[in-house]
Amino acid sequence: MDTGTLLSFLLSISGIVLMVVFIIIGIKLINILDKVDRIVDNVEAKVSSFDNAFSVLSKAANGVANISNTMAFSVSSALSKLFNKKVKKEEDIYE
Repeated sequence: MDTGTLLSFLLSISGIVLMVVFIIIGIKLINILDKVDRIVDNVEAKVSSFDNAFSVLSKAANGVANISNTMAFSVSSALSKLFNKKVKKEEDIYE
């Protein structure tokens, strides 16, 4: 055998071995991606089950915020009326 044919034969054999190795790695990667996809679907289903709870909490927080805003507005308006009456009385005294 001449060296050219020997090297060609060795390159062909190593190419075939590399292709087989890459095919095996590809199949394993596909299996891993399938498992990851199932895990992501499971996590997504569990997270979506909390959507209703978060919606209820959000509505409750908005209700509490509205009540506190209403109370703050009523207190500030009452204080404003109280101080405005005192200022008006002082102005009446000077006139």
